[in-house]
Amino acid sequence: MKFKTVTTAVGVAGAMALVTACSGATTGTAASGAKAADVADLRLAPTTPKAAGTVSSVNWLLEDEPDSLDLDTQGGSAGRTVLTNVCERLYQLQPDMSVRPFLVRQATRPDATHLVLALRDDVTFHDGSRMTAEDVLFSLKRHAAPEMEQSDEFGNVSAMRRTGEHEITITFKEPDALFTKALAGDAGFVYNQEQVEKAGKEFGTPGQGDACSGPYELTGWKSGDSITLAQADSYWGERPLTGKVVFRWAADSAMVNALATGAADGTYADSIGTAAALRGKNGLDEHFGPSTSTLALIPTERGGLADPDIRKALSLVLDRSGIARSGYGGLIEPWATPVGSGAWGYAKDAFAAAQKQLTNAPASPDADDLAKAKELVRNAEDAPDEPIVIGTDSSQGLMVIANAARAALTQIGLKAQIKTVPAAQYGEFYGDKEARAGIDLLVADWYISKSDPLGFYDNGLSDSSNNWVGFSSPEYDAAVEEGLRTLDDAKRAEIAIDVQRRWADAAVWIPVAQVPTALVIDDKLTGPPASMAYLYYPWAAELGAKKG
Repeated sequence: MKFKTVTTAVGVAGAMALVTACSGATTGTAASGAKAADVADLRLAPTTPKAAGTVSSVNWLLEDEPDSLDLDTQGGSAGRTVLTNVCERLYQLQPDMSVRPFLVRQATRPDATHLVLALRDDVTFHDGSRMTAEDVLFSLKRHAAPEMEQSDEFGNVSAMRRTGEHEITITFKEPDALFTKALAGDAGFVYNQEQVEKAGKEFGTPGQGDACSGPYELTGWKSGDSITLAQADSYWGERPLTGKVVFRWAADSAMVNALATGAADGTYADSIGTAAALRGKNGLDEHFGPSTSTLALIPTERGGLADPDIRKALSLVLDRSGIARSGYGGLIEPWATPVGSGAWGYAKDAFAAAQKQLTNAPASPDADDLAKAKELVRNAEDAPDEPIVIGTDSSQGLMVIANAARAALTQIGLKAQIKTVPAAQYGEFYGDKEARAGIDLLVADWYISKSDPLGFYDNGLSDSSNNWVGFSSPEYDAAVEEGLRTLDDAKRAEIAIDVQRRWADAAVWIPVAQVPTALVIDDKLTGPPASMAYLYYPWAAELGAKKG
């Protein structure tokens, strides 16, 4: 599981700094003269129309400068947005959020605990050398090292061996349904062993090469200013449509102004408020695609919402449609589960139907919902006497959610107050029990990296460090463990839907809304995916001109 925190950058690097210095745009509301989106009309599409022509160069915005381009040591969406165009993975997440083999030519399972990867033999790195099984094995073992970001993806792996000239065999302790999805993420990057070892500890830092095989190569990183990618002359696959991509970084109003004035050609907006602020701007197109990201209220160990009936009552009266309109320009969708529709990488129809069956998270609560909620509070065994403390930072959207939660709690006869903290302290709430000791409820923004709901629901296991409220159910634990071992997609979907129902019945978290991926782009350009796949798919290679 991943979480997003609100970060603040100094401004737009290089030439864009002049644009932002003399303007004061705000985020979170539609552009002047443009109507906010109607939540009911929000439609998500995985792709944009195919490009017809080439482009020599584009200027692309990130919300912050990557800490590193070695995602084994420093993960993050900024670095991932860049590197996914440079480095390639054993499997590839598609724009529709399905997963398929990529650097793997064919995958077979001789039994439930072995995965045999037959590798492509035509892949070349940017230095012209061929990708070998030794490079793949080196990369997998590097990802699996205990100190690396992706090490937890290999916890069920007992052995990884080269078993042929172009073959790797992975042995699992138990059947592992999600491992190939991990190989479509950062655990599946394949590096040139010689180049990584040559760079040593400097690998992934400014001035170093990329050791990769993708459609673009890293040609420059000026720390504090920009990162430049250029078409890789030695690329073994299809040639990209865009010759060069220059990345710079900006946050909040600086990003809005750069896009509005044409100083930047596009961005995958980390904050949906950016898209809301630019809605209706001349010269820009906006595309919204499926994502696993959601907004939620997470009960903590402090205990104000320890009683599940109190959590259920809050969920019944929370005005999700109002939150979407007031805090996010209508660009988020009221949602009844803790994972967005981008997690439906398989069995989409089954998951969509199951979502509609959940009735304990209404978009717009009515009088009946309020009556049910008050009854739950009256009958609760452990209703709080003290005010429930809601933790958030000061960003507009999260503050709207916090105020809506306080209003909902007041409606059902409970006291509540909001604790607002700086962004850095807010980020500590997620990983530090002591940091969140003073709050009962965290306003949270989460996503998962795998397109499978079971990639989230293990957070409800009795021994999970993310199960803050102390939910405990042997039946739930058994169902999750069974799902993680079930290789058949249809059977796993049935289990995941059962797990989802159990989670919702216990109101382990209070879901608020799903947050789509937002692509803001110059209206002369098209082609890249609109879904969350952009973090794991070479999106820039398909970016081009609308006209040939």
